Amino acid sequence: EVQLVESGGGLVQAGGSLRLSCQASGFDFDNYHIAWFRRAPGTRYVRVSCISTSDGITDYADSVKGRFTISKDHAKSTVYLDMKNLNPDDTATYYCAAEWSRCRDAMDHWGKGTLVTVSS
Repeated sequence: EVQLVESGGGLVQAGGSLRLSCQASGFDFDNYHIAWFRRAPGTRYVRVSCISTSDGITDYADSVKGRFTISKDHAKSTVYLDMKNLNPDDTATYYCAAEWSRCRDAMDHWGKGTLVTVSS
């Protein structure tokens, strides 16, 4: 069974940083695509970043380029999202998602999310 467990969310002041973690299990971590999405209240899901665990290719939403960094640790089967220079617009529930074939906006497997709140 595929499981994705997010952690690391919390309350941070504008300009601060957070690291989110996605602990993965139940699939071949070395050959998958794992993404971070976020959803603010009343809005749709937005893919923030995605990484191919086989070759390390990444992508980012324009709104987070230069501020967020996605990375992976094969030994821990974990994908991270390092977020810096946070602003109130980054407030959302952040979800980890995974799929074998590619990064896309409707991935097969999802975690339950972790809440990030950025205060002004």
